[in-house]
Order: sequence, then structure tokens, then C-alpha cells
Amino acid sequence: MIAADIENVFNTGVGHCHDTVLRGGASEPFYQAPKAKDCLATIWYRADYLRSALHELAHWCVAGLARRQQDDYGYWYSPDGRSPEQQRAFFQVEARPQAIERLFCEALAIPFEVSVDNLNGVCADSDIKAFDAEVERLAAQLLEHGLSSRAQNLLDDLRALRIYGPRAVCNAC
Repeated sequence: MIAADIENVFNTGVGHCHDTVLRGGASEPFYQAPKAKDCLATIWYRADYLRSALHELAHWCVAGLARRQQDDYGYWYSPDGRSPEQQRAFFQVEARPQAIERLFCEALAIPFEVSVDNLNGVCADSDIKAFDAEVERLAAQLLEHGLSSRAQNLLDDLRALRIYGPRAVCNAC
């Protein structure tokens, strides 16, 4: 499984239905909102990293229509080296997208680990374990109560990709 497979599945399926494309090769992930009514939105993911693509797709699945009209969904981002307070805020914002990313990874049968995205900051092991437990709890809750239609359609396409290969995915809107 490579990131280009995910791009193809998304760009011809759920992304096509929502005027959005997924592209790799970025030095940093970025969501580029459509600049005009007839323009496509672009989800940029880092290099050719499969997990980066899945993570950015999870953020897209969480973002509502108003957020998808703003670059990077209108969110703030504190770079690496966050304080403990900033890291707690990061965990609160990231729990739901990472729960969806976890489901995407499971659909593809690839390993999942939470991302704390704070290599140069202080983050206690107990905080990481608590975050991991929250992501796992949310993933189970989403499966039990249902995902958004965009997330569910993409999850179904990812499962089909793993089972049948890239040519067998049914890309219905």
C-alpha cells in the first residue's frame, strides 16, 4: 500500500464528490481552501507518507462546510516545542481526527500510533497514554454511533482498497 493508492481512491471517490483533491509532496501538511466557487480544494500531505495522507484526510472528514472554506480549516497551530498547556489543547483538538485516522489505519491493516507532534517539547508518558486511551475510546464510539457520511464513505473505500486492490474500489458519491 502506498500513498498514491490513497490519492487515487480519494480523488476519484469521496474527494471528487466534494470538489477536493489529495496531493503529496508537501514539506508540511496544509489544507488549501477553494479560491473561487469553481475551484477545487487541495489537501496537501507530507512527502509521500501514507500516514500523513490518512491523518490529513481525517482532519478533512472532521471539518464542517464552513471550516472547509478556510485555509487549514481556520485553525491555529502551535509548532513543535509546545508547553504542557499548549500540548493539552493540542490533544483536545486532535483526539477526534486521530480516532478517525485510527479507523482508516485499521481498514488498511497498517499500524497506528497516536501522534503527539511535539518532539522538542515536554510531554509526560502518562499524558501520551491518556491521549492514546482517549483516541481509542473515541474510535470505538464512532464505530458504535456512526461516522459522518464523508468519513464512512472513505472508510468503505479504504477497506475495499485493502481487500480488492485499487482498481476494484467503487467510487460512488
